[in-house]
Amino acid sequence: MPELSQETERGRAVLPFGTAEVTGPSMVPTLCHGDLLVVQYGARIRPGDIVVLRHPFQQDLLVVKRAAERREGGWWVLGDNAFAGGDSTDYGTVPEELVLGKVRFRYRPPKAGQRSPVAAVRWALSAARPVFSDRSASRRFRAR
Repeated sequence: MPELSQETERGRAVLPFGTAEVTGPSMVPTLCHGDLLVVQYGARIRPGDIVVLRHPFQQDLLVVKRAAERREGGWWVLGDNAFAGGDSTDYGTVPEELVLGKVRFRYRPPKAGQRSPVAAVRWALSAARPVFSDRSASRRFRAR
């Protein structure tokens, strides 16, 4: 689940992009704890997209999930880590107005103690990546 700063929340009306930080394991292996995200607010959502949304029961809490499919009443969202929970299997369909935006880019900060040249090269090659929709994800998640 990401946390957005107040400045990001206020800046949303001016700029269509903001940042978020992932906390928790619900989107592993796609996103890891500590990943930084670039979110496009108001983007068109399609099945398979990773989205930032307000939790239906705690609207001050923002979460990151994969939009599995559109249903009556909104989006069915699921985490990539089936063992973490905290998705539509717990709270049902998420109303459209609670889906804030689509994740476009992921950045992994370097881990503490990552000092060897080999580790630095590995980090540099995998630290920043665009986040693409997984079109097969919605079919995969329907089987749950």
